[in-house]
Amino acid sequence: MYQGMHPRTRLLRWTLYLAIVVLIIAASGGAAIDAVSNWLANEHDKLDWYLTRATALLAYLALTAAVIYGLLLSTKLLDRIAHRAVSFTLHQDLSAIGLALALVHAALLMLDRTAPYSPAELVIPFTGPYRPLWVGIGQIAMALTIVVLGSFYVRKGIGQKRWRQVHYLAFAAWAAATVHGVMAGTDSQADPMRLGYVVSAAMVTFLLAYRVVLAVAARRAVSARPTV
Repeated sequence: MYQGMHPRTRLLRWTLYLAIVVLIIAASGGAAIDAVSNWLANEHDKLDWYLTRATALLAYLALTAAVIYGLLLSTKLLDRIAHRAVSFTLHQDLSAIGLALALVHAALLMLDRTAPYSPAELVIPFTGPYRPLWVGIGQIAMALTIVVLGSFYVRKGIGQKRWRQVHYLAFAAWAAATVHGVMAGTDSQADPMRLGYVVSAAMVTFLLAYRVVLAVAARRAVSARPTV
């Protein structure tokens, strides 16, 4: 049963939030602008590489968040803090954001000066100039994500059971995206990136195992009921 924050605290919560944002901007706004200006002056020739890596990282984070959120939904762990309809919409939006960022990431590969991709190489897996196997796995992950996201919009037409079966592809898409990031990412050996992949894998694995345990327990409970 949903037991969210009391509506009467909404004004107070938003006031505190805005106050924190204003304080952060006032304390660091000028220094942040100077830092960005200096960074652009020194690193402008690598801007395309930074954009490519940033969109890849954000896409992976959004996809991981969508998978984790979906698992939390299926285990009903979120029901006490959010309506299921709101949670489901957020789960869908996270998937859409992840796919959009992945498409931007792919498009930016055409601007890469070291190993530029052609439009055909972006569409056809395992044909690109840079680590074709691992990049191809990433392309498969994107294709699977498109299928999963598309299933949201035809859910009523294909039925709940078939939609759920299609939705299982999200795990394959996430696993393929993880392999792609680790093996194709030029900065995947950096400690923060390694930590991010480990934490993401640990969270998804734990929640997936927990979901399987709940499903097995539910089936045993049903089979143990006496038949009339």
